[in-house]
Amino acid sequence: MIQVLQLILALSFLVVIHEFGHFAFARIFGVRVDKFYMFFNYKFSLFRAKKFNGKWHVRFFAPNVTEDDEWSKHPETTEWGIGWIPFGGYCAIVGMVDETQDAAKLAAEKQPWEFRSKNVFQRFLIIAGGILVNFIAGLLIFGAVLFTWGEDSLPLKKQDRGLYFSQILLDEGFRQQDKILTIDGKEPEALNDVVKALIIEGKQNVTVLRGEDTLALVMSQDLSNRYLAFQNDFDSKERAKARADKSYQKAKYVLLDYFYPFVVDTVMPGSAAAEAGILKGDSLISIEGVETSAFPQVVEELRRYPCQNVKVGFYRDSTFLETTAWIGDQCKLGVVAVTPLNYLHFEHKDYSFLEAIPAGVVFGWNYLKMYIRQFRLVFSKEGAQSLGGFGAIGQMFPKVWDWAYFWQMTGILSIILAFMNFLPIPALDGGYLLFLLVEMITRKQPSDKFLENANKVGWFLLIALLIFANGNDLLKWLFI
Repeated sequence: MIQVLQLILALSFLVVIHEFGHFAFARIFGVRVDKFYMFFNYKFSLFRAKKFNGKWHVRFFAPNVTEDDEWSKHPETTEWGIGWIPFGGYCAIVGMVDETQDAAKLAAEKQPWEFRSKNVFQRFLIIAGGILVNFIAGLLIFGAVLFTWGEDSLPLKKQDRGLYFSQILLDEGFRQQDKILTIDGKEPEALNDVVKALIIEGKQNVTVLRGEDTLALVMSQDLSNRYLAFQNDFDSKERAKARADKSYQKAKYVLLDYFYPFVVDTVMPGSAAAEAGILKGDSLISIEGVETSAFPQVVEELRRYPCQNVKVGFYRDSTFLETTAWIGDQCKLGVVAVTPLNYLHFEHKDYSFLEAIPAGVVFGWNYLKMYIRQFRLVFSKEGAQSLGGFGAIGQMFPKVWDWAYFWQMTGILSIILAFMNFLPIPALDGGYLLFLLVEMITRKQPSDKFLENANKVGWFLLIALLIFANGNDLLKWLFI
């Protein structure tokens, strides 16, 4: 429920400021806006307000305005409202063919207060206003997060234990505790930089430090697709286990991580570890004879033996010991490990107001570039299968409320919304901008009927995409 609330709050905020971008430029150029709504108001509204005859008029839980209503006799002012369907929102600009108005409803003669009567440059800014506001808002949100909470990081070059690699990367030639020096000649600063370079950007040439030796590795060209395919398969198996046992806690696939040991900090009373004689301070180093010197290795190996007796090897005060523990369907020993921050070199940086704004701009711009590169993966079979809808977006938020994380995710979604609306698809802002660019070049304005038909095609494509993405979520939960 907390994830759902965060998703609704973030998307509502972003849709409102997006539509306000259109509204602001429309009013600057003297274009009337009939309605400005958060959420959709089919048949009735939770709240609506409008100023006419010198005062504000407000209605709660009221049916929508009809032609005979007093409110409809004052088209020069905007009706503000909140609908009851918590999905998106809209800004109905007078004289614009969109989802709120078709060509047949427009008067034969253009009126000076209509969108269609303005010059192409003004119309371009009105349409671009939503994209512009979302992009700027994303940058400002990142800056505000840095100013309020600062930035935490784990610099790669300061982690003396190296990295943990999953089997996919081990197959590429990596070895546990390798230290990545460069990728295509550039030094990665953090773990995310490695994932971005190898999976999103598809870079292949990696230089690693293994002990005292410096080695050159060349990644496979299909690494990204193999990773997506494996991750989809892993997620499917985890969902199947969760459906079979509602108490099962799904795991996430770890491509690579910082290398740190699994040292027991707390043993839960009555747990498998307690019955097996495992104590605080024990360092787990093997499961069923398989070396597990890193924390993720222990977790991964335990998941192979649900509801079985498992031989656990560990060090206690420099003495190697072994014991047998029965683990349940959750594949857990019932211990809490020592926090990895005890073994990793952690850095925190605070930002002044003047430092936070440019840092937020850099962060947002870099994220946009990464997202554009990542977008190419959607056009592969594996990428299409991993495409998700609102369920997948909701999973991006934590299950506990964290304002710092909430605003960071909202900033990310704002950048994504700006990019998606920029795509040249009819019914999206990018589709309108494309037609306006053509008009600038040809000096010929498309007919209202053409725009109406283009919108219909665009909405068909968008609905098909929504069905596919959210259908992916549904199928994964029900069948895969």
